[in-house]
Amino acid sequence: QVQLEESGGGSVRTGGSLRLSCQASGFSVEDYVMSWYRLPPGAQRELVAGLNPDRDGVRPRYGGAVKGRFTISRDAVKNMAHLEMSNVQPEDTALYYCKASYGMSDYWGQGTQVTVSS
Repeated sequence: QVQLEESGGGSVRTGGSLRLSCQASGFSVEDYVMSWYRLPPGAQRELVAGLNPDRDGVRPRYGGAVKGRFTISRDAVKNMAHLEMSNVQPEDTALYYCKASYGMSDYWGQGTQVTVSS
């Protein structure tokens, strides 16, 4: 059974850093496309970052608003995915979700809230 559990959200000041984690179970993060999405208040869900399996030879991809500030990574030993957030801005305030994809199947976590204050 595929399960995802996010952690690491919280309140942070503008310009600060935060690390989100996604604990995976029931599958290997090395075999799935791991992504982070966010749902800002009053807005639509958007892609933050995506990471393909190494075998695909595809570079990580980032949403335009976070490129250069956020970094997605994978820890195969702990079977986790991470999102390193730096120089956060108030517009980064959102509910952040981890997603695992394999073929036509997508699996989502429950989300972790990030609130950036000035």
